[in-house]
Amino acid sequence: MTARVWHALWRITIVLALLLGGAFAATADIAVPQLSGRVVDQTGTLSSGDIASLSAKLRDFETRKGTQIAVLIVPTTQPETIEQYSIKVADAWKIGRKKVDDGAILVVAKGDRHLRIEVGYGLEGVLTDVTSRRIIDENIAPKFRSGDFAGGIVAGVDRMIRVIDGEPLPAPSRNVNFDSDDFDAFGPLFAVTMFGSLGIGGFFRAILGRLLGSLVAGGIIAIIAWFFVGSVTLSVIAGVIGFVIGFVADLLGAAGPSTGSSRRGSWSSGSSSGGWSSGSSSSSSSGGFSGGGGSFGGGGASGSW
Repeated sequence: MTARVWHALWRITIVLALLLGGAFAATADIAVPQLSGRVVDQTGTLSSGDIASLSAKLRDFETRKGTQIAVLIVPTTQPETIEQYSIKVADAWKIGRKKVDDGAILVVAKGDRHLRIEVGYGLEGVLTDVTSRRIIDENIAPKFRSGDFAGGIVAGVDRMIRVIDGEPLPAPSRNVNFDSDDFDAFGPLFAVTMFGSLGIGGFFRAILGRLLGSLVAGGIIAIIAWFFVGSVTLSVIAGVIGFVIGFVADLLGAAGPSTGSSRRGSWSSGSSSGGWSSGSSSSSSSGGFSGGGGSFGGGGASGSW
């Protein structure tokens, strides 16, 4: 063959390779996104406030009931159907408790105008196919048609929660893994405890004595902690820990060459505590939430708007 023929064949080969590559990319399955939180929005449909409010609602429900519900919004599931894509998401995320299988996922394909409620094995008796379809048709789709996507998702989630609340499920385990939302509270709590026990405690122990000063500091720590976390139990625990830390620290300081210098060191340690920055940095984290190992078998319902 001449050089011109070889050159033409080479160009045809390149064009065919590009066409085949484009066709393959067009038919490639949509990847399952990482489970970065209880609400994953890949379309920018929900505001940060919407996501925070909905995530808090789902977190509180999980704490009270044990059941995990997640929301996923994607541009499209093509070339897969929403049923194929949703079960793939369920298999990857494993929402719900292991062996209880009480997870549910609301998947919205915004560009396709399709949505689905995927239901774990343990909820199929209460969040039935018929019930799931009614939630879609009566609560979600009407709001989606008017452009109120946040309202539709909240309305659907609220009804799912009401339905699941009627199902007798195992009580939530008290040994629950902390996620980023939990550390939002524990950062300030840690800071208050350390600063109060070493800083404020040092001031009152110098005036009232070791035991009474530590008790007063513990009470102040508990009151301040209550304003930050809103939990009486955690506030009392923080107060007790603050009392113990202050009392022990003072004893160790007294054993040193100079009690006064030890107290000044305690005050400095408290005022330079890194607890505040730890709390603020953890609040900016969006990760930490994970599925509990639940299984799905294709139960649920799909719809459109």
